[in-house]
Amino acid sequence: MKPNTRRTSLSVTFLAALLLTSSSFSQKPSARNDNEVLEPVSVKKDLYPADADAKKEIDEALKTAAVETKRVLLVFGANWCYDCHVLDRALHEGSAGQVMKESFLLVHVDIGEGDKNLDLLRKYKVPLEKGVPAIAILSGDGRHLYSSGDGEFEAARKMLKRDLAAFLIRWRESAPKKAG
Repeated sequence: MKPNTRRTSLSVTFLAALLLTSSSFSQKPSARNDNEVLEPVSVKKDLYPADADAKKEIDEALKTAAVETKRVLLVFGANWCYDCHVLDRALHEGSAGQVMKESFLLVHVDIGEGDKNLDLLRKYKVPLEKGVPAIAILSGDGRHLYSSGDGEFEAARKMLKRDLAAFLIRWRESAPKKAG
């Protein structure tokens, strides 16, 4: 092989390998990633600001949900709760994040050290003794549809991505039925 031909051949081979490698990084996560547990977090955000007015945020979310035909997902937790941060990350990424974006409005409800928003915990039937994060789902008209009464989300770091996505799909608003 001539030197120029060999160099061209190596360049083409290198370029092809580079394109194949980069395309695999740009693809959406495969379905097998849904069989993995929720991603860990290394930085905790201020998900539950101390000065937040949860009742006001819920009212605003319900108004928007009614217009947008969405449901409201209440996540009861606190900034000190690692699993609350893991769940929040999962609600913004992957297939669960897509369902959230399309079908839900998210409201974080701060429980503080177990002494905050106790009236909302009672109203939405969320037993604090089962741990946090805990979830309640409301319809756009404010009806209470679901509460995680058995600590289903308390160990979010051990949840599978596919299970969280399936849960959200189960509770998302159904498309309106067409008359006819």
